[in-house]
Amino acid sequence: MADEMASQFREHSIAEFFKKNRQMLGFSGKIRSLTTLVHEYATNSLDACEEAGILPDIEVQIEQLDNGHIRITVEDNGPGIPKKLAGKALGQMLAGTKFHRYMQQRGQQGIGASGAGMFAQITTGRPVKFRTGTGDGKAFSADLKIDFKTNKPLLEEEEEKDSAYRGLWIQAEFAEVKYDKGEYSPFEYLKRTALANPHAQILFIEPTGERTLFPRASDLIPEKPVEIQPHPLGITTSDLVEFAHASKERKLSSFFVNTFSRFSQGKVQELKEALPEVSMDMPPDELQWEDAEKLVNAFKKLRWISPEMDALRPVGPEQVAKALKNIYNPEFMAVAERKPKVFRGGIPFMVEAAVAYGGNAGRRKADGSVGGDILRFANRVPLLFDAGGCAIIDAVKGMDWRRYDIRDFEKEPVSVFVNFVSVHVPYTGAGKQAIADEEEIVEEIRLAVMDACRDMQRYLHGKVREAGREAKKKAILKYVTQLAQDLPLLAGKGKPKEIEKKLLQMIENKYSQLTLDEAEEEAANGNGVKEEKPETGNGDEAKEE
Repeated sequence: MADEMASQFREHSIAEFFKKNRQMLGFSGKIRSLTTLVHEYATNSLDACEEAGILPDIEVQIEQLDNGHIRITVEDNGPGIPKKLAGKALGQMLAGTKFHRYMQQRGQQGIGASGAGMFAQITTGRPVKFRTGTGDGKAFSADLKIDFKTNKPLLEEEEEKDSAYRGLWIQAEFAEVKYDKGEYSPFEYLKRTALANPHAQILFIEPTGERTLFPRASDLIPEKPVEIQPHPLGITTSDLVEFAHASKERKLSSFFVNTFSRFSQGKVQELKEALPEVSMDMPPDELQWEDAEKLVNAFKKLRWISPEMDALRPVGPEQVAKALKNIYNPEFMAVAERKPKVFRGGIPFMVEAAVAYGGNAGRRKADGSVGGDILRFANRVPLLFDAGGCAIIDAVKGMDWRRYDIRDFEKEPVSVFVNFVSVHVPYTGAGKQAIADEEEIVEEIRLAVMDACRDMQRYLHGKVREAGREAKKKAILKYVTQLAQDLPLLAGKGKPKEIEKKLLQMIENKYSQLTLDEAEEEAANGNGVKEEKPETGNGDEAKEE
C-alpha cells in the first residue's frame, strides 16, 4: 500500500497551484474576472511609471470578438522591461521587483501579469502578445506562454527591431469573461483608479468603441517610497531565523543593528541584560529556533521608537481634493489625513479619508435614486469586490451617521473615500480585494472618516438653517402686499407702495444678515482639507529611552 501511494507522489509548481485555484487570484465570475485582468495590467503600468519618475499615460482597450472571446490591450509610457527580464516579469509566478522589498507598493506578490497570462492560456489556449522598449534604440516583441509544470515563461515569435519606443504594449485574449458597465466593471475600476491617482491620465476604449478620457488632475509625480528595514516588533520567530541564516554578518549583535530599524547598540546591550544565556557574539547562521523565540519575546518587552514612516506615500489632502472635484464635482467635500501608526507591533500604516456630498457624489441605483457610496483603496488601488469582509466597510458602516446629519446613509448623495497606506497591506486573500479587520486598522479608519465628517456636518447644518431662513422669508413675503394696503387705512396716513417698499427692505435685511455665531460657523463650512503632520514616534506610546 505504501509503495502504491508513493507512486502517486508528485511535486507541483506555484503556477500549477494557481491554475487549479484561479479563484484565489480573483478569477471567479465573468464580470469580476474581466475587471481583475484590467486591474493587474493597469497596476503594473502605474507602479512602473512612478518608480521611473514618469507621469503615467495609460490606454486600456476592450474588444468583443466574433468568437465570443474578449481581447484586452493595455499600453503605457513607462520605462519598459529589459529584454532579458521580459519573459520572467510577464510569465513567471512570484518573479518581480515587489515581493522582497519592504516598501509601499500597489502589488506585493509578483503574480499579477503572469496570473493574467495564465488565465488567457487556460481559457483560450492563446499566448499573450507584448512589445516593450526601454528607449535605448531597441524594441523587443514576442508571444508568451507559461510552462505550468516548471513555472517558466515560454517565448515564441521573438523579434527585436531598431526603435526609439519606450513603454509596454500588451495584448491578450480571454474567454469566460463578460463586459458590463456596472458598479463592478472595468469602467468603474478605472474611474476609481483615476480618483486615487490624480497624476495619471487614463484613456478607456469600450467594446462599443466609446472612448472615455480620465484626464490628469495634477502634474505632481508622487514622491518615490523609501525602502525601509523591518521593525523588531513586527518580526516573528520564523522571520528572525530566516534573516539570521541568510546574513553575512559575523556576530548576532551587528546582524541586529544592520538588519532591523531602530536597533542601536544600546538595544543590543539591553538584550544582553535581558537574555544573558543568548550570546550576542555568535554567528547569525548558528541561531536556533529556541533562542530566536526567546529573542522575539524579549523584543516585545523592550521600549522602542516607532517604525520609520519614510516608506509611506499617501495621495495627499490637496491631491485627493483635486481628484474628487475632477470626478464628482461635489457640492461639498472635506479631506482628512491621520498621523502614521503601527499594527501588529511594527508595521507602519496610515489612513486618509474624504467625504463628498452632492453633485455627482453617491452611488446611482437602478431605479434612478442615489445612495451612499464607499470608495475603498489600498495603496491607491481600488478595491471593488469582497466588501463584506473588509475593514474599511466595517469601520464606515459601523459609524452613527445621524450624528453628522446623514439620516440614512443608503439614501444620501454622499461618497466616502478611504485609502489605506502601508508597506504591508493585510489582504484577506490573494485576490487583494479586502483588508483584514485588524483592530488598530479599523479604529484608524473610523477616526479618519469622522474627522472629515465633522466638516460635512457643519455644512449640512448650515444648509438646513439656510433652508429654514428662506422658508420663513417666503412665508412673510406672502403678506407684504396686503399689509402695505391695510396699514394706511388703520393709521390714516401713508402710501401703500412706499410702505411695501420699506417692508420688503426690512425683511431683506432681517434674513440676509447672519448673527456673529452664524457667520463664524459659515466661515468654517468651506470645503475642508485637514492634514496632520506625520509623527516621528508613537506619541504617548513607548519611545526609546
